[in-house]
Amino acid sequence: MSTQQTWDPDTYARNARFVSDLGAPVLELLAPQSGERILDLGCGDGALTAKLVALGCSVLGVDASEAQVEACRRLGLDARVGDGERLKCGAEFDAVFSNAALHWMKRPDDVIAGVSRALKAGGRFVAEFGGFGCVEKIKRALIASLATRGIDGERLNPWYFPTVEDYSARLVRGGFAIRYIALIPRPTPLPTEINGWLDTFAQSFMAPLEASERAGFIAEVRESLRPELCSADGKWFADYVRLRFAADK
Repeated sequence: MSTQQTWDPDTYARNARFVSDLGAPVLELLAPQSGERILDLGCGDGALTAKLVALGCSVLGVDASEAQVEACRRLGLDARVGDGERLKCGAEFDAVFSNAALHWMKRPDDVIAGVSRALKAGGRFVAEFGGFGCVEKIKRALIASLATRGIDGERLNPWYFPTVEDYSARLVRGGFAIRYIALIPRPTPLPTEINGWLDTFAQSFMAPLEASERAGFIAEVRESLRPELCSADGKWFADYVRLRFAADK
């Protein structure tokens, strides 16, 4: 995971609540049943974790961010700090669920192996995360602006956005049978324009910059993206592509 990315629950709720709000299709794919034991991998502030609990599931949330885990606990949820690339759970879960988290974990085979260890025989792994082409325009603009400053932006890229073929092969090698997998283009309206998105998700790209440089950098990236991601009436979008899948151990 990127060591340059941090999460503030209040900022996340303000700039990125759409992430959990758009999680309904992957919850439907999970088809949780009352009484099931579920691991929510990359649970964030617990918005979807709470929905699973409300459905009668016994849920453990795991996230790398102490602040997000604390936000979960304030909701009364069972959550712990943990690295998704080094899961320590035994075979105790009926399902592992993940929304908008796996693309932050750049060692996918380690993630899949940990999920397999966490699942009971026949358990299911259901997730949605960034897929091939996700935020490609945003990433290109970030890298281009860094290049004018003599910085290799690609080296700072914190994301793993696989193709269907890549991730399918990894799942099969990890001992999973795939029931469903698809790449889904989803241009997504932003509640706080592009600035809030960049402040929330692109911290790794700004790590080499002095604090005094960052506002100017964001303004430059914003203007380079305006022709592609801002509509005529001033509404901003992120060029999301999601990879959604369901697989059984």
